[in-house]
Amino acid sequence: MRVALVLGAGGATGHAFHAGVLSTLAERTGWDARTADLIVGTSAGSGVGAILRVGLSPQDLAARATGEPVSTDAAKLVSKLGAPATAFALDEQPTGSGAGPRRIAGPGVLSNAMRRPWTVRAGAVAAAMLPPGRRSTQPISRGIKAVHGPGWPDQPLWLCAVRSDDARRVVFGRDESPQADLGDAVAASCAIPGYFEPVEIDGVTYIDGGAHSPTNADVLNGESFDAIVVSSPMSVARNAVRPAADMAMRLMFHRFLSVELAALRRRGTKVLTFEPTVEDLSVMGINAMDWTRRPRVVRQVRESAAKRIDAKGWSRWTG
Repeated sequence: MRVALVLGAGGATGHAFHAGVLSTLAERTGWDARTADLIVGTSAGSGVGAILRVGLSPQDLAARATGEPVSTDAAKLVSKLGAPATAFALDEQPTGSGAGPRRIAGPGVLSNAMRRPWTVRAGAVAAAMLPPGRRSTQPISRGIKAVHGPGWPDQPLWLCAVRSDDARRVVFGRDESPQADLGDAVAASCAIPGYFEPVEIDGVTYIDGGAHSPTNADVLNGESFDAIVVSSPMSVARNAVRPAADMAMRLMFHRFLSVELAALRRRGTKVLTFEPTVEDLSVMGINAMDWTRRPRVVRQVRESAAKRIDAKGWSRWTG
């Protein structure tokens, strides 16, 4: 089977969500996410995708996220990657003095939206109106560069970011896309507007790929796969809708994902989708950058993912 893996945005808790989903898939079905024929990553998903491509197993990904011992084979790799909290720059202070007026992040996006509103997504416009973040993305790229260095992995990996001047999506790793080192592309995909500084690559600045879509699963249109595994931390499972401060946003992202996957399903592609349940959301909380929740999120998502795999009969889906 040809299998694609889509890893969506979601900050620190999204990283933990992916770890819970992928480690459970490995244990319940025997499928190792490292063997995916293509990995598509956005924001937190780009970091997880890169870590998979440099060789960290789903089980060790989960152990690293919870602070538990990793396997002997993974120990050296994990030591170079550094602590997960550092990867999300939670110990980094914002740069700059904070004095004086702050410009908006994407004046070019607003100009483009006024000229051709049908070409710019609302999320990108909202991101453009925020001031640039003041936290460096170097803690994100540092660990990836330590284990991979310059260039790109041999196995297919597509990482989604957004150009800050015109809000166009760029998919690093595709043949027609700009060249970038893996660490820089991950940082660009993770540059959350208003939180992290935009990332400059060859004179072009980029922000978080989630400004276009939290999952960007539609980049698979035109590709041929037997199955697609989707881990979407920022949306919500259909039976998990409850009154909550972030529910309207999650429902919108669920709708985005449904539209993105519709064309793929119509072609007969099998799709395995994991979105947060009621129990998952209670543990994930509202602040996606709260890495202190990582052990609880991983353990809870492992439980909910196992239930979904059993309920859907996915235990032997690779057969």
